[in-house]
Amino acid sequence: MLIKIYPENPNPKEISKIVKILQDGGLVIYPTDTMYAVGCDALDVRAVEHICRMKGVNPEKSNLSIICYDLSDISEYAKVSNSVFKLIRDYLPGPYTFILPTNSNLPKIYKKRKEVGIRMPDNPVIREICRELGHPVMTMSVHYDADEPEYATDPELIHEKYKDEVDLVVDAGYGGAEGSTVIDCTTEPFNIIRRGKGPIEL
Repeated sequence: MLIKIYPENPNPKEISKIVKILQDGGLVIYPTDTMYAVGCDALDVRAVEHICRMKGVNPEKSNLSIICYDLSDISEYAKVSNSVFKLIRDYLPGPYTFILPTNSNLPKIYKKRKEVGIRMPDNPVIREICRELGHPVMTMSVHYDADEPEYATDPELIHEKYKDEVDLVVDAGYGGAEGSTVIDCTTEPFNIIRRGKGPIEL
């Protein structure tokens, strides 16, 4: 299924449809402020495992990431020190992933690595989805192939490629081809693991 949503003013009825699919354990592809991504209800372990299988990711060896609606949401699911809070307050919402220690509110699948990637994209569609869902969305970028970049940026082609693997693709216009900047905040001094779309100086 493909749903068109205008990112400047997301239709509440369409957002509700997407949230219902997530609540039922479904997988959705949606826009962020970097690339299109595939996600599920972050607290639904079966759905998280489904995405990991689809993407060929071992959650015991790879960091999983979640999208939160706002800063208070982040502190519900990760340990946020004063220095981390000052940093994320300055940069979020935006094209960044902050790796933080997990806390007890996330399912066990996140705790094997004892850390989680936190995103809060500057994109009203996915943030409205998180707000209505009431908790985070687990997220992984759609695979980007330099030989066929349009299959990661054009929502109609993304739908063509993934329609048998996900329940819904959100068409919010063309997406980007550059990932988020990733910052490890599990130890101090903080460490930039990957420089992506978001500029940052630590």
